[in-house]
Amino acid sequence: MPVKKHKPVSPGLRHYVSNDYSELTSKSSKPYKKLTVGLKKSGGRNHDGKMTVRNIGGGHKKKYRIIDFKRDNEGVVGTVQTIEYDPNRSAYIALVDYAGEKRYIIAPNGLKVGTEIVSGKNATPVVGNAMYLSDIPLGADIHAIEMNPGKGAQLARSAGTNATLMGREGKYAIIKLPSGEVRRILLTCKATIGTTSNPDHGLTVMGKAGRNRWKGRRPRVRGVAMNPVDHPMGGGEGKASGGHPRSRTGVMAKGQKTRNNKKHSTKLIISKRKTKNT
Repeated sequence: MPVKKHKPVSPGLRHYVSNDYSELTSKSSKPYKKLTVGLKKSGGRNHDGKMTVRNIGGGHKKKYRIIDFKRDNEGVVGTVQTIEYDPNRSAYIALVDYAGEKRYIIAPNGLKVGTEIVSGKNATPVVGNAMYLSDIPLGADIHAIEMNPGKGAQLARSAGTNATLMGREGKYAIIKLPSGEVRRILLTCKATIGTTSNPDHGLTVMGKAGRNRWKGRRPRVRGVAMNPVDHPMGGGEGKASGGHPRSRTGVMAKGQKTRNNKKHSTKLIISKRKTKNT
């Protein structure tokens, strides 16, 4: 789906690159009311009112769309009603009618209104269908992948991403994830055929600071611009680099491994994700 550059009639539009939203089919900007719930903003504060996450606050009011990540209505044929924008995620969502019951799913790229989709053992490897990893053909592009059977999709859900089914090994499927990591996932887990929608999401440019404020993102001050009391990289004469890159709490950045090597799922990883250092 293409992006759109704007005529520079104002400073905010000069560098603004937006989506043209030509894939969206919903006539109204309002979502299906029965599948929405109100969202409360925290402003980065916990239950004591203490700021625990910085750079969060403000933003446009949003409603959460309840997404069917489990695809557990097996054998029931659903018809795609609309392709809609979701402010809570980068990919688009599709409203599907399953014989009177409506559900939202993450829209795969190329899914059209009127297309029939189904999930379960009898599904065929067609874009939008949810199948068990034991039934999906090798080499297929998949997204919305479960990590535990019946828990719901957790992997490859953002815009324009997909994983690849590389092979099968005993009770596990070998999956190559968008990060480059290759790992084992149980064959009894489900995944959806195809790539997620909105593949040009990464090409958009905000154009002005105010557009980030609409998303609830406040300004982020660089650590090296702070004083030593405020940040480990603060202080120094002039534009000092401040030593090794790290967070305000001292967690190392740019290459320092932070994953717990005693994590249970580590044994399921065949090769780690690609990094700039390798």
